[in-house]
Amino acid sequence: MQVNPVLTGCERVFDVDEVIVSKTDLKGKITYANRTFAKLAGVSPKDAVGKPHNFIRHPDMPRSVFKLLWETVSGGDEIFAYVINRSLNGDHYWVLAHVTPSYGKNGQIVGYHSNRRATDRPVIDEHIIPLYAELTAIESTAISPKEGLKAGYEKLMSVFSGSLSEYNKYILSLGGA
Repeated sequence: MQVNPVLTGCERVFDVDEVIVSKTDLKGKITYANRTFAKLAGVSPKDAVGKPHNFIRHPDMPRSVFKLLWETVSGGDEIFAYVINRSLNGDHYWVLAHVTPSYGKNGQIVGYHSNRRATDRPVIDEHIIPLYAELTAIESTAISPKEGLKAGYEKLMSVFSGSLSEYNKYILSLGGA
């Protein structure tokens, strides 16, 4: 399964009553994907299982937001984030993700669970796209990918006073959750 490297510029949308659900192991490999996930990603639920979740990563999605997401859930906290994903054919779709750790019987994190809902287009256009464009520009103009990620993350945290709760508050204040 290979994602089309050519972006089509076509946006896929889904109904506000639909929910994308996926679960991953600790390394981000998909252990479950529902039909809505499959429909938007352009893959069967069965074929999604075992794949790294980032196979649907869109190049316009700032790496710094994913850094915040992974640090948050691996630390045992939940996070809300707007995400642009890429379908296998090169289309894209926006989601409002709610990602939480999943715990085993011993109380240890055993994986992650994500529910994603449709977004409000004006929120994406007015708030998220400008922020993500700034972050990806910072990330891409640094002297190395590592430095770019660091600089993008620092910018992201400066916008939210270095606080996950401020970040989540902001995302939720935009509506759609």
